[in-house]
Amino acid sequence: MQKPENALPPGGPAKLAQNPAKIYEITPKERLFLPLTAAFCVLLADTLFWYGPTAGLAAAVFAWYVLVLSYAGSAPLALRSNRVLLLSILFLAATLALGSNWYFRLWNLLALLVLLPIHALALSGAAQLPWWRPAMLPERFSLLLRGLFGHLGAAPAAAAAGKGRSRRILPAALGAVCALALLLFLVPILASADALFAAATAGLRQFILTHFTTALWKLALGLFLTPFIFGLLYSLRRPAPPKAPAARGRPAADALVFVLVLAALDALYLLFLAVQSAGLFGGAEYLARRGISYAEWARSGFFQMAGVTAVNLTAVMAALAFSRREGRLWAALRALAALLALESLVLLASAAWRMTLYVTAYGLSFKRCMTYWGMVMMALFLLAAARKVQKPDFSFCRQAFPLALAGWLVINCVPIDYLVAKNQVDRYLGGESDSIDVEYLLYGLSYDTLSQLERLDGGLICWDRSGCQRRLDSLIPERRTDAREACADWHTWSLSACLAAGGAD
Repeated sequence: MQKPENALPPGGPAKLAQNPAKIYEITPKERLFLPLTAAFCVLLADTLFWYGPTAGLAAAVFAWYVLVLSYAGSAPLALRSNRVLLLSILFLAATLALGSNWYFRLWNLLALLVLLPIHALALSGAAQLPWWRPAMLPERFSLLLRGLFGHLGAAPAAAAAGKGRSRRILPAALGAVCALALLLFLVPILASADALFAAATAGLRQFILTHFTTALWKLALGLFLTPFIFGLLYSLRRPAPPKAPAARGRPAADALVFVLVLAALDALYLLFLAVQSAGLFGGAEYLARRGISYAEWARSGFFQMAGVTAVNLTAVMAALAFSRREGRLWAALRALAALLALESLVLLASAAWRMTLYVTAYGLSFKRCMTYWGMVMMALFLLAAARKVQKPDFSFCRQAFPLALAGWLVINCVPIDYLVAKNQVDRYLGGESDSIDVEYLLYGLSYDTLSQLERLDGGLICWDRSGCQRRLDSLIPERRTDAREACADWHTWSLSACLAAGGAD
């Protein structure tokens, strides 16, 4: 028997009642911001997916906040934490247009990908956990996925809610993009199938290839992203009713487990520091008697010590967080944790001392500068951990997260590439080093090194990017030309490239 066209699904009206269609509240504001969101998505595609973390992405971040604060409102900025995070994100975005070091640009992109959703969801009021709780990360990630994929119907609903011609804008744009995409795909195929058609359309195909291909792909990608980004904006303005977090007690394990672990670590590091002190105070003669050169001893260990310190910090925080706070075992645990924090600080000082010996012998590099910064940050975290040992109710993460963000903002302000180049050139010209890695300074770092490389003899022979040997005075102008080309496009402009481009004038 043929099923009637208007037959109800199994379960009848009850089944329909259980699965109601999602109804979106569409106001004139939604209809206004839908095309603005589409424009932002095209800008995002044009910057992030075509140029990566450059000045163009900085413009997209600023445009994002104009969009969010205009649509969802700026009332949440009354909270100091939201204002501080906003300024921090805008500063990180601005660094993409200030410097030209690709290491920093990549790391800042990763930082922005984490901080932007965290901040946006904090502005919405949907998040319940405070920013300094580690469990905040999975909560914000869940809310982000819900916003991106849970309101995909908001954009079509806003487009359909328009009146007259306005409701046809989105379908017309989608239809035009699809039609052009098909034409770009089919015309070359037809041209390859018929020589006469190929000759007749040669000029048209070349014109489209030159002027429209890339723009069309950017437009298509932007329109594809629009429902996701608009759905996220819709969820930010209309967050789900907050759910009170379930009250959970602090997990408490027997402190004996952590006491044994911390005691073993303390004993190991006391032995290690006793052995290492012989190298620190015995000097080159003692090491020579042990069959170890002073340079070999100095250039080993600082990266390992920084990693070991991170392990020690984790052990201290885990012991303080998960141990039962009662009795003599708790007092013993705190004493052992304090000793481990102190030993870790000594290990960091030893690693910094050996790094300084190595830098004295071989000079600065980008990696060595970042290692110094990492040691300073780890020392600050250890001091925060020591504070928690002294006062167990002290919130470590509430101090560590702002410290980490502030430390990263500070290191972004330090002209590391310039300092590395100056140190290496000074050592070479002063006779402290008989060689200099010009290729590393010229191509491995940013444009900030060029002013220092010009202090070297222009006749110095080095390798170019293609592996050919050339004079330095012919390679520096090429790098300055690269800087001018970067400055010619607003997507890739940076203050560093701008200064380098005008440095030869």
